[in-house]
Amino acid sequence: MPTISNFYGIIIIMYLRNKEHNPPHIHAITQDYAAPFLIETGDIMEGEFPRKAKMLVKEFVLKYKNELKEMWETENYRKLPPLD
Repeated sequence: MPTISNFYGIIIIMYLRNKEHNPPHIHAITQDYAAPFLIETGDIMEGEFPRKAKMLVKEFVLKYKNELKEMWETENYRKLPPLD
């Protein structure tokens, strides 16, 4: 499970595609929460996540949507810059 980014106490990871399911998504983790987010829209797929953290994850996903899609397809993971 490669770590893609880390910002404001939120860790963004992506599991190996052959161990995951569609639709393409990332996982966001905080100290008390973990949830999958759709790469296409940045929306939470299931579970609960703090409102402010959810907005930050969505902003991150939409900012790096193309890079995240490419990583999902190729499994060539790399670190992405955190949100400012």
